[in-house]
Parts: sequence; structure tokens; C-alpha cells
Amino acid sequence: MISRQQLNDYYQALLHPETYADYCPNGLQIEGAEQIGRIAFAVSASRDSIHQAVENKADALVVHHGLFWTFHGAKPLVGAFGQRIFPLVKNAINLFAYHLPLDGHPEIGNAAALGQLIDCKQQQPFGDYKGSATGVKGVFEPSLTAVALQQKLETVLKHPVILATPDNNALISSIGIITGGANSEWRMAEKEQLDAYITGEISEHDWHESREAGIHMFAGGHHATEQFGIQALMEKTRQQFGVACFFIDSDNPA
Repeated sequence: MISRQQLNDYYQALLHPETYADYCPNGLQIEGAEQIGRIAFAVSASRDSIHQAVENKADALVVHHGLFWTFHGAKPLVGAFGQRIFPLVKNAINLFAYHLPLDGHPEIGNAAALGQLIDCKQQQPFGDYKGSATGVKGVFEPSLTAVALQQKLETVLKHPVILATPDNNALISSIGIITGGANSEWRMAEKEQLDAYITGEISEHDWHESREAGIHMFAGGHHATEQFGIQALMEKTRQQFGVACFFIDSDNPA
């Protein structure tokens, strides 16, 4: 068993959430049991992941996408939103959420973890959200074609990948990665003269504009591109404390 404070302090020291101007509260979002012996991890605090955390008797649920966002404003605890929160409170399950800190972490962040899986080398911080890097950039050695990278991503992500490219067979040597909903940030890859850009989502106009600008843009799904950071955090937690940890997957095509 570890204390709630121990877990909170460890994540604060590892992820440095205070350095990000995020649009959600990072850290402990719902206070539960003081002692923690079993921890669930998931990409999002959905009704399903919360239900599975309850069913598997977790004392804490750690997620990338929490329950509270500034763009939602004040929300009453009714309907579907209330049905997410009530089981956590009723079962004294702590909810920890880390958004941008888990995107941009240079070792276990979503972008860094995905980059490692596709053999992206020499990773450095990339992206700028109000002064903080939210992804990584790196190189491929050897270079690979746009269509080969698309196929590699689909294997790693187990998800269809949309490719906007000026040439399927052009070689890619350098790439920027910001996972999730950072579809407009391909312009940062263009600014830094990178060959390509990976994210989760793509809009109609970004598909046209990125390829016309000569940037190979890959969109592999918001959830699919953000499943690796939380799992890396789970392994770090297991190694640090030796507590029981388990990952809750989600059937999410977006």
C-alpha cells in the first residue's frame, strides 16, 4: 500500500504539471481513499473505464483525459456527467489526470513513447503551447517512404491512418509528433523544415494545406495515438512502488 499523498508527490515530481498552462486541472481531480493498493490506468475517464476500475476494486484511476475542462465551464452533477463521477465518490476511488504534462514528457510522454515505437531517433522537444513543448521531433535512419511510414503506424496503432502527402513514395528523414487533437500544428513542422508530422486528428482544410505545403501529415486517431504515454506512466508507477497496476483499454475509433 502507498498513500494518496505519496502517489501525488511522485507524479508532481515526474511530470511537473505546474510548468504547463493547461486548460484543465492536472493532478488529483477527485479525492478517494487515503491508502492505495491497486491502481487502474486508462486514456480517458469515461463511464466504461470508471466502471471497470470499480469492478476491479481499484483505489485510484489515473488517466490522460480527466473530467474537468475549462471549455466546459461549470457543470451540474446530473445526467451522464454525474454518472461518471458518482461511482468514483461512492467507491472512494481517487482520480488523477495529467493532460499536457503527459503529452510533452520527453521520456514517457505520448509523443515520445509513440516515437520510440516507430524507431524515431534523436528525439528532442517539439511544439509550443504557451511556452511548453507538447511533443517531440526526430529522425529516421534510414529514411522511409511516406506510404511505408503509414503502414508502420497502422501496425503500431492498430488503427487506420489518414495520410495527406504530396508524394506517397517520397522519402521521410525528419518528423514532428504531437498526439491527439493537434491537427493544425503541422505548420510547426513546416516552420522547422521537417519532412513530416504525426498527430491524431485531421481536418478537411489541413489535409489540403499540409500536402500543398509539402508536409507529409499522418493522422492515426486521437485515442490511438495517446494510449502509450499512460501505459508508460503505469510501468513507471509499478517500478517505483511495486503496487498492483492494470490498464483499461477502450474501444474508441476516433
